[in-house]
Amino acid sequence: MQPCSAKKIIADAEKLCIQRGVRLTAQRAEVLRLMIEHPHAISAYDLLDKLRISEPQAKPPTVYRALDFLLEQAFIHRVESNNSYVVCPHFDHPSHTSMLLVCDQCASVTERPAEGVEKWIREQSTESGFTLRHSIIEAHGLCQQCSAILQCEDPEHCHHDHHNIVEPKRKVGRA
Repeated sequence: MQPCSAKKIIADAEKLCIQRGVRLTAQRAEVLRLMIEHPHAISAYDLLDKLRISEPQAKPPTVYRALDFLLEQAFIHRVESNNSYVVCPHFDHPSHTSMLLVCDQCASVTERPAEGVEKWIREQSTESGFTLRHSIIEAHGLCQQCSAILQCEDPEHCHHDHHNIVEPKRKVGRA
């Protein structure tokens, strides 16, 4: 997920929780750790399957309560379009506007800053009398790796992994 270790990210989250007067319980920390170690966005039920390895008695409400807490603390983002979750790389700035680049092929999610858009959203919110807590922008397409694979002209003799690649649907024109 990120270049930082899971231990460091969790330690940073614990410090922020102490500052905010909330508790990062062992279960919440474990859910965060599982998300950090997962290479892409992950669904609640996939998280539950991973959590059950260490906590066989875990039920869906366990994961959803942990996710709700992590969302409230801005440690993670919800990818609305595919109902999954991803760790926020800068959760020490909880009110930032995020742009999530979602790969429709491999489901990777990359968070990018949205400074120019963030200012505009803030202005529009203020003009409307709306109290903005946070905003997330999702953009869908293909990540660099999937784009390269789909553009590859010699799949038999290249270095790309062409397994599980679905060719995009081509629009057929009328004759």
